[in-house]
Amino acid sequence: MIIEYKKSLSRLNTFGVNCVAENFINIKKDKDITDTIAYLKKTQQPHFILGGGSNILLTKNIKGVVLLNQINGINIKEENEEYIIIKIGSGEIWNNVVKWSIENELWGIENLILIPGTAGAAPIQNIGAYGVEIKDVLLNVTGFDMLTGKKRIFNKKECEFEYRNSIFKKELKNNFFITELQIILQKNGKPNLSYESLRLEAAQEKEEISLKKIGSLVSKIRTSKLPDPIKIGNAGSFFKNPTINTEKLKEIKKKYPDIKYFQNNEKVKLSAGWMIEKCGWKEKKEKNCGVYEKQALVLINFGEASGFEIKELANQINNDINAKFGITLENEVQIF
Repeated sequence: MIIEYKKSLSRLNTFGVNCVAENFINIKKDKDITDTIAYLKKTQQPHFILGGGSNILLTKNIKGVVLLNQINGINIKEENEEYIIIKIGSGEIWNNVVKWSIENELWGIENLILIPGTAGAAPIQNIGAYGVEIKDVLLNVTGFDMLTGKKRIFNKKECEFEYRNSIFKKELKNNFFITELQIILQKNGKPNLSYESLRLEAAQEKEEISLKKIGSLVSKIRTSKLPDPIKIGNAGSFFKNPTINTEKLKEIKKKYPDIKYFQNNEKVKLSAGWMIEKCGWKEKKEKNCGVYEKQALVLINFGEASGFEIKELANQINNDINAKFGITLENEVQIF
């Protein structure tokens, strides 16, 4: 176990915020975790688990020990004529997993291409895009309880998946180090075109909608709307789309009949991006940060913004949304 001191995290979070870890440890195998847990118990230091840094906003230096997840590997666990079960190291880059599945002609996660971050972050966030969520294919999650040091396996039900949420983001937040996950992929799947923009793109294609084509179409849509974090500091969608009831929708539509929403029985999901744009925030710049010109859900760092500045921008946007629509947006990005 090697400990680094006063480690800059500017290149380890996609916002590019320059915060410092008091102590820093790379986790590459199970023994690294058990050794680290023993060290934390002995020194009585707090810890902070870091994956790809793609869904966090750091607003201050991190005291104690930052654990960087670098447990890699994609291995076949079980296979038959219909499906294949794969075991994924939690530090594996998620997009590499999706590319692997496409190259091996395995259906199930192709709609989740280009989502930044590690595989271990996928169940924490219950990542989703274009009609697919990780919970649709996940079988179980394995890891270590950071308080007891015990290894545990969570099945899908025990993960308590919700919209961009899970048990790992609630009561187990920062206290369960995921080491691997198992997912099931299909050998003879069909394109999931339930998402409108993807369905419209697919309708323009003259050739058959293959697995590789789905990956290509989703990549095209994503890159047209979302900035590359390597070029522009961001963490993707900063806010969740809020869910309301039909009565609240009727109330809002009286004043804003053109409001964008998605309805499923009595549940109504509003477009947070539409509301942010309606409040005049799209393309707006505040000091060293602002709102992305192509997607109002995305907050960006122009290069020198602090995490606190970006947090303040998010608060200003939320205050305007609340004043205009009577709704408080929930952050999709975790703020520390």
